[in-house]
Amino acid sequence: MSNIVIIGAGASGLMCALKLLDGGHKVILVEKNEKCGKKLFITGKGRCNLTNFSGVEEHLSSIQSNRKFMYSALNAFTPYDTVEFFNSLGLRTKVERGNRVFPESDRSSDVIKVLKNRIEKGNAELRLNTAVSRLIIREGERPEVKGVLLAKGKKIFCDKVIVATGGKSYPSTGSTGDGYRFAISAGMEVTPLSPSLVPLNSPDRDVRALQGLSLRNVAIELKDGKKKLYSDFGEMLFTHFGVSGPVILSASSAVAPGYFERPLELHIDLKSAVSPDEIDKRLIRIFEENRNKEFKNSLNSLFPSKLIPVMVERSGIKPFTKCADIRKEERRGFAALIRDFRINISGLRGFEEAVITKGGVSVKEIGPSSMESKKVKGLYFIGEVLDIDSMTGGFNLQLAWSTAAAAARHILMSS
Repeated sequence: MSNIVIIGAGASGLMCALKLLDGGHKVILVEKNEKCGKKLFITGKGRCNLTNFSGVEEHLSSIQSNRKFMYSALNAFTPYDTVEFFNSLGLRTKVERGNRVFPESDRSSDVIKVLKNRIEKGNAELRLNTAVSRLIIREGERPEVKGVLLAKGKKIFCDKVIVATGGKSYPSTGSTGDGYRFAISAGMEVTPLSPSLVPLNSPDRDVRALQGLSLRNVAIELKDGKKKLYSDFGEMLFTHFGVSGPVILSASSAVAPGYFERPLELHIDLKSAVSPDEIDKRLIRIFEENRNKEFKNSLNSLFPSKLIPVMVERSGIKPFTKCADIRKEERRGFAALIRDFRINISGLRGFEEAVITKGGVSVKEIGPSSMESKKVKGLYFIGEVLDIDSMTGGFNLQLAWSTAAAAARHILMSS
């Protein structure tokens, strides 16, 4: 029976602890916050999108960084295993649009509650308000972890250490990059870090005029010059700094560190469900029905009121032009604007607003089926601290559950 320290009582740390407890190991769960699952509490807008109830292939295809690394772990602990696991803890779940899985109660606190209850029943030692200062590593031909030094100076000696500290996103929840520091101290590589699944900044003046406007069923393309970085369909929101919303957060995952030497360009198809020919016919009908109205007063059936002044300004058609006087080429130019509304993107918002972190502990130095460091024996890294990231919709939490289960399984099999 091993004596194991897990640093971080978030999603991956709690899952790993439960799996190890079931195998009879002694687990000390060290958490620097006053409670466990602090970031888990705010996921899914407080509802906790546990996973995505789709196959492993779809989960793999949603991964943006180091997809192949996750093949073994995801196949060994699938999304269906996740749902079954939580159901076995007494948590009733439901599947919503896009195969997103939530607790039936719509309360993330219930997810944390069932995990913590099982931890307490398993007699794990949960130490809250306890920060780890550094790892204790015995040097040798292959260094071996021997424990941790707490911030208050006390040492905990153990057989294995599992780093489940999260990334740098939402630092108010305690994700301040501690795991990267531990990895570097162990001689491991940490790849460049950037916020991901995060809103985008725009310098455009008229974007700010649209603040608060939400658009549904729009198609977007994010481009770097002629190179298409991302395309998707969904809902977006204009803000005081730029753009946000589900489809924008997903688009941000395609932006690697080092972009924005020049602005990117966001292309929005405002009427993506309608063909170009139908758009033109609709404009002909609108202008005919409102032939004696001014152009600026004829678009209420086409756009939300907040969008109309911006569309009029961008169209190049004088606002006071009578609809009957709008020329064919002006109408077609306006139709093209509807299908390709462009916004300059100058950068990502910060880690404070990011759902996850892109980059992290290099997976080249981690065993894909064990999550153990290839450089330091007995040292494991799980969850967001690793250089893996995925799309919104429950996919990232599944990475946490699967990597945690992989580490626990390796320890159980080797003990």
